[in-house]
Amino acid sequence: MGSMLQPREPKPSKFALKVGGKPTARAATRTMSASAPMDEATVKAAYKRWAPVYDHTFGKVAGEGRKHAVEVLNQSTGRILEVGVGTGLSLPAYKPSLDIVGIDLSPEMLDKARERVAEEALENVTGLHEMDASALKFDDNSFDTVVAMYVMTVVPEPEKVMRELARTCKPGGEVMLVNHFSTDDGVRGWVERRMAPFGDKLGWRPVFDVDRVMVCPELQLFERRSLRPWGIFTMMRFRKLHANAGRG
Repeated sequence: MGSMLQPREPKPSKFALKVGGKPTARAATRTMSASAPMDEATVKAAYKRWAPVYDHTFGKVAGEGRKHAVEVLNQSTGRILEVGVGTGLSLPAYKPSLDIVGIDLSPEMLDKARERVAEEALENVTGLHEMDASALKFDDNSFDTVVAMYVMTVVPEPEKVMRELARTCKPGGEVMLVNHFSTDDGVRGWVERRMAPFGDKLGWRPVFDVDRVMVCPELQLFERRSLRPWGIFTMMRFRKLHANAGRG
């Protein structure tokens, strides 16, 4: 989920092949295909359409990755912020001792999440807020863990969202992503490039480079693994360094 400001033209991946100092046709195709317009109104409209059927469609496809992520998060303690909480599919799986706060851009999705919390009496869910992921309304260092599942391909400025995840995480805490990252190769790469122009209708970008989330020097990547099904999604875990880390 997440929220958007103004989209900007994506840069060619730093891993793109070049001939004569210019991107190849393949790299150029990637760049153009990644530029489907995505703004706040587009995403709200897309997820308003998705809300009634999300749990039984994409929610099921992403279920294994979500389950695995929460299993890892349940080994932690303290306060967790889930960015892009959607319909709240993950909320019942958190252990009761964790204090869970969720945000999402879509009011329709949040309505379903609130219904889920009420129906299952999830007392450890202490807040569900309509909020822009690129401008979180929380103080610095507010959460022990910040997690964004299936969010980064939605936002037009993932770099800005990453900085917000880092800002709101406590030093020594963890930022976790579960996300789709695209590939140039094989059938999967071909399908992703063909789907990319329809990103505004899908509500997410099929073409998305991992380097777009590697923008916060205070976040140290300590684990990266492919998740079921078929390795389509990747879990990335970052530790937020203390301000004086590495200084003499």
